[in-house]
Amino acid sequence: MNSYFLECCANSIASAIQGEIGGANRIELCSNIEVGGVTPSKKDIISLSKLITIPFRILIRPRAGSFMYTKSEIQQIITDVKFCKSLKCEGIVIGILKKKNRINIVETKKLVKLAHPMKVTFHRAFDEANNLITDLEDVIKCGCDSLLTSGQSSNVDVGLSNLKKLIKIANNRIKIIAGGGVNHANAKNLYNIGVRNFHLSGKKKNTNGFLETSSLLIKSVIDNLNEPN
Repeated sequence: MNSYFLECCANSIASAIQGEIGGANRIELCSNIEVGGVTPSKKDIISLSKLITIPFRILIRPRAGSFMYTKSEIQQIITDVKFCKSLKCEGIVIGILKKKNRINIVETKKLVKLAHPMKVTFHRAFDEANNLITDLEDVIKCGCDSLLTSGQSSNVDVGLSNLKKLIKIANNRIKIIAGGGVNHANAKNLYNIGVRNFHLSGKKKNTNGFLETSSLLIKSVIDNLNEPN
């Protein structure tokens, strides 16, 4: 079997359960995936901690839109991080930028320190920035353990060459998680350029028209990764 790690982005408790059934190694819980995801309710975070057996991280994003936040929004982020820490979540997922879409090192460092011993992923706010190598080094300086990215591109297929650069330059100082359009058709291509950490929702519309994770779509990616070259 190939060596890889698969994280399922779940926008509900039902999606998280489907992600675990499909074989995901970890869940990232959010809500409102249609707008890129925001912080889930405290009720859902508590429920998740009781219903799944694999590790999970919580997206901490107070609203959709820009990743530049006001002081009150930063305070809300801090409150949510403390809540996740009180539940002993495995980790959180954050992303804060400043003017000119640069990484907000000062605020991110504070959150990483506050979150300890939880792990911290810097999410695809990174893909709104515009200096691949400088931005990578800034995220590493912040102490994040993982970086979720499509290579500062619209999706992982477009960002394939940038992902390859990031993995090489990171040199195991931070885990590069490929996310943004990962599916069974491109997972092996990503693996072949050095990606070992994958992030996907495996979502499709359910009978009520809502986007939910399908365990079969998660499994199809795993099956693809397990196929011999």
